[in-house]
Amino acid sequence: MKPFTPPPLPWPNLDWESLIPVIGRANRALAQFNGILQGVPNPGLMLSPLATQEAVLSSKIEGTQASLDDVLKFEAGDKPAEKALADDVQEILHYRLALRTAVAALKKRPFNLNLLKELHEILLAGVRGNDKARGRFRPVQNWIGHPGSPMTEASFVPPTPDRVFEFMDTWEKFYHAESPDPLVQLAMVHAQFELIHPFLDGNGRLGRILVPLFLAEKGVLTQPMFYLSAYLEEHRDAYLARLRDLSQAPKNWTRWIEFFLQAIEAQATVNTRTARAILALYQAKKVQVLELTRSPWAIVVLDHLFQHPVLSASALPFKRNGPSRQVAAVLIAKFKEAKILKTVHPSRGRRAEVLAFPALLHLCEGRTVL
Repeated sequence: MKPFTPPPLPWPNLDWESLIPVIGRANRALAQFNGILQGVPNPGLMLSPLATQEAVLSSKIEGTQASLDDVLKFEAGDKPAEKALADDVQEILHYRLALRTAVAALKKRPFNLNLLKELHEILLAGVRGNDKARGRFRPVQNWIGHPGSPMTEASFVPPTPDRVFEFMDTWEKFYHAESPDPLVQLAMVHAQFELIHPFLDGNGRLGRILVPLFLAEKGVLTQPMFYLSAYLEEHRDAYLARLRDLSQAPKNWTRWIEFFLQAIEAQATVNTRTARAILALYQAKKVQVLELTRSPWAIVVLDHLFQHPVLSASALPFKRNGPSRQVAAVLIAKFKEAKILKTVHPSRGRRAEVLAFPALLHLCEGRTVL
């Protein structure tokens, strides 16, 4: 199989008329989600677990097995015994760090290829793929196929390495160009990135990190907090098949864009419902903990729980930013008595008690966890 040459940008031949209905539905769904983001007092705090869930699901598409629960327990000091699971958790944490780094960077400068390489370096640091030209466009030919299979049996062969920068330079210009519709443009930005496959590893995860960044830079969302991996992981076979089809025929671009916009519509609907439920949970628990404790520190502890729904009892914000250890111990006891918190692992020796906030975990996972 010969290396693929991506279609010239800015636009292939698209059947715009057939796309109009799905464009309208996707934009309306995203607008509803953005309305929720604008109404949340502190979306970075309230919706923090959703960013971790995105890291979990995006990494799962690439083969990791760790769950949101595994990651949160790891951060609370409850490390998995299995090395493979611990390695998976590290990959997920690197993904989340790359996402957070990108969000912080975009407050200072527009997205560019140097930032993309920086994110790649973070993503692969010290984990699987660490030795695969981390932070650099690939210097050698790569291909997609069954593990260990030669290039002659590949299902897809990206462009030759000597043309990667050329294609990525054009891609970057297209990323920042004006377009008839930003969601159609995003569908092409994501797909073209995957077709170029500019790195030896991590392309899929980076391509999904681009989604919230693009939506925020284009002003579609007020916050870069839209996560698509739940839908793509659920429809993994269709997602990968649609991407592969792009190398077969130009008409498949319209089919790809239709699939991608349907994904945005569906995920925006789910995200809106989840964000509303998290906001409602916060308001309900705020009233409950104030009535339960009669302590102004209860809200500080509650805010911490929304950022860290699994935590070590010793990791609460003490002293200047929070209650004393004695007050915190009383609050924790009352939270446990009211079943707001649940013990995951009791204290043992020097190891502090690990606690969980089940109601928030259930909302983020979409299922009963504890």
